[in-house]
Amino acid sequence: MFPRRQSLFERQEFIMIGERLNYVNTPHVIAMVGLPARGKTYISKKLSRYLNWIGINTKVFNLGEYRRHATTAYKCHEFFRPDNVEAMAIRTQCAMDALDDVCTWLDNGGEVAVFDATNSTVERRQLILDIVVKKRGFKLFFVESVCDDPKIVEQNIMEVKVNSPDYQSMGADAALRDFLQRIEHYQERYEPLDEVAEAELSFMKIFNTGEKVLVRKHEGHIQARIVYYLMNIHIIPRTIYLTRHGESEWNKEGKIGGDSQLSPNGVKYAIALANYINEQNIKNLRVWTSWHYRTIQTASGVQAPQERWKSLNEIDAGVCDGKTYAMIKREYPEQFAARDKDKFAYRYPRGESYEDLVARLEPVIMELERQGNVLVVSHQAVFRCLLAYFLDKNSEELPYLEVPLHSLIKLTPVAYGCKMEQINFPIEAVNTHRPKPQEPGYLEDRFKDDANVSVEGGDNMNSKKANNGDATLPT
Repeated sequence: MFPRRQSLFERQEFIMIGERLNYVNTPHVIAMVGLPARGKTYISKKLSRYLNWIGINTKVFNLGEYRRHATTAYKCHEFFRPDNVEAMAIRTQCAMDALDDVCTWLDNGGEVAVFDATNSTVERRQLILDIVVKKRGFKLFFVESVCDDPKIVEQNIMEVKVNSPDYQSMGADAALRDFLQRIEHYQERYEPLDEVAEAELSFMKIFNTGEKVLVRKHEGHIQARIVYYLMNIHIIPRTIYLTRHGESEWNKEGKIGGDSQLSPNGVKYAIALANYINEQNIKNLRVWTSWHYRTIQTASGVQAPQERWKSLNEIDAGVCDGKTYAMIKREYPEQFAARDKDKFAYRYPRGESYEDLVARLEPVIMELERQGNVLVVSHQAVFRCLLAYFLDKNSEELPYLEVPLHSLIKLTPVAYGCKMEQINFPIEAVNTHRPKPQEPGYLEDRFKDDANVSVEGGDNMNSKKANNGDATLPT
């Protein structure tokens, strides 16, 4: 998702397969373990999204997709009977094909491959160990999801499994019965990860979606980050609200950065936002703002506990702080063009890049995953980074995501992703969003010194002109 890094072979060409040394950046395979409907795919997708967001090139290989490709039509649970020799041969071949693709992808620049399958027997896990570690020299870490809470299992089945391609021609009740029988077939041979019998394995066991966690023999920074991340995620229903501060005086002047107060229209938005949120009676809501005055002022009327996060401060524009686009282009023409060439990686002189901002926001993501309902009042660059995480956007898309002023973004985690709604308030605000330029260094007329700052009123969902930037340099 984020910029491709050199593979181990590109960095250390003299290392041959099977002779791989214990380098920190050795590619990893994360192999899921567990019965069906235990959240393995949910964990796989979230983990992949997180690792890609922090810059670790990650891809999920789902064995179910290989099986559906090999068998054109699913008929019933009988396919998963352990004594179904023909079906077992197909399933084993699919696993071998998937593992072959995993290794090929890692050899060609991938860093972490998530093998999303049940891998529910000692025999299968030994096969993975032999291929991944002993033959290819990669690192291997198993993640087992254990769940004995029937409510969680049934909820997972109804939300996800009955809507899978396997059950397109079945009604919900028939699909539920069939899937429960499929689980019974797996239970006949299921062997949980065992510290004694499988002492050579590195693994993590997650019980009842995070109620308890067991970690054994994890090694290296990648596995440590995986463990830390998976210890923080949960599936409790909640909503995350994101809104930029109201229009500021510096927004009106076309300046970036600073710590200016709200404009009169910004104050109107703060009042409207507080009225809206307070009327919702959101259970156990918490409010987070940056340290900047304009965000604290925007959230001041919301009736909920509030916390200030320095990590939520706007991107540091360094020597460009307090300047307009036109001033920066005139005073630093080479810097202005360089930022347009690679906006994600470009770092302001004495300031930050979007890549730096992602690193700064990682603790915020961890807390958002742990919390219930949260309202975050922050800044455009910050929300571009957060939205890239929740909506799985890559590094080229991230710096140009539109986050308009005077709009409230509502994020609701769903089965394998996140649902986004945008609530727009009919309060005027300057339009300072700068889309990706036609060529590096190009500056639209409306950003030049003699241009008037445009104002759009009404429902800005219907007008791209009202999708406002937090500042006039691409922040």
